[in-house]
Amino acid sequence: MGIWRRLLLFGGVSLRAGGGATAPLGGSRAMVCRRQLSGAESETLKQRRTQIMSRGLPKQKPIEGVKQVIVVASGKGGVGKSTTAVNLALALAANDSSKAIGLLDVDVYGPSIPKMMNLKGNPELSQSCRMAIVSAGVKTTFICLYISIRALRCPGNLMRPLLNYGIACMSMGFLIEENEPVVWRGLMVMSAIEKLLRQVDWGQLDYLVVDMPPGTGDVQLSVSQNIPITGAVIVSTPQDVALMDAHKGAEMFRKVHVPVLGLVQNMSVFQCPKCKHKTHIFGADGARKLAQTLGLEVLGDIPLHLNIREASDTGQPIVFSQPESDEAKAYLRIAVEVVRRLPSPSE
Repeated sequence: MGIWRRLLLFGGVSLRAGGGATAPLGGSRAMVCRRQLSGAESETLKQRRTQIMSRGLPKQKPIEGVKQVIVVASGKGGVGKSTTAVNLALALAANDSSKAIGLLDVDVYGPSIPKMMNLKGNPELSQSCRMAIVSAGVKTTFICLYISIRALRCPGNLMRPLLNYGIACMSMGFLIEENEPVVWRGLMVMSAIEKLLRQVDWGQLDYLVVDMPPGTGDVQLSVSQNIPITGAVIVSTPQDVALMDAHKGAEMFRKVHVPVLGLVQNMSVFQCPKCKHKTHIFGADGARKLAQTLGLEVLGDIPLHLNIREASDTGQPIVFSQPESDEAKAYLRIAVEVVRRLPSPSE
């Protein structure tokens, strides 16, 4: 509700033409103003507001060389989103070796892809700009900001992704020291996101998997509005607290017209390695219930298993290091379900 409408409806003020003192509106006058803002005029105001807001929205532009973009998101942190994104990218490649896969980490504050993909070092840049950075002696922490400035003067300045396990990877973690915090305000973060989206030489990719940060904030909105996204995968545990935020995440994508492909129920069950007894530590089938509420499907269930955690921590994701394990097969099945729900690239 706008400020003027609030003032009018709740005994606001009437401004005199000459300025100065104000006088409270009487009850009958407030009612008249309320009637005037209803009906066709109110609808006109809504349309006008929509037009004004749309002017500030960026125009979507595809990432050069990338056929389809799949974002992996969650409303809450700590539900295994990055682990899912990494293994999904590897599973897409394992299911179809003819496809070229990329993995983009846009979690500026907490990048996980470098460790999970066992990658270190700075991405290579075009020759002229690389020389400029070295000669200026810029500290690694501020490379991304420096690139932002130099990009205006260096045509074709692109970062080349780092490669491991056949997956091309780009992350903010390649641009800063491993234990260096990113203490940036919103505008600086948006500048970094812009560079990660627009100044990376991906070559030709069939699928780009984007590991989104948790929540529904600036980064999610910026990515969704700047590039055409083929579909979103929502990751959640079966726990009610996580499902509340997963619901919000799914609704956010719907509001920005991004198709939600389905939900992944992570940490769905724990099986004792000795007695084989199964325990639903975070609850049973919570994601399925949410999927029914949203009119979506569950793409698959990932168990809570020690091997998944150890493989991620050692930089050897389970789909790569233990492809015949039940846990890896769960990711492979999810990748099949994701591809099945994607439109053909020509559409």
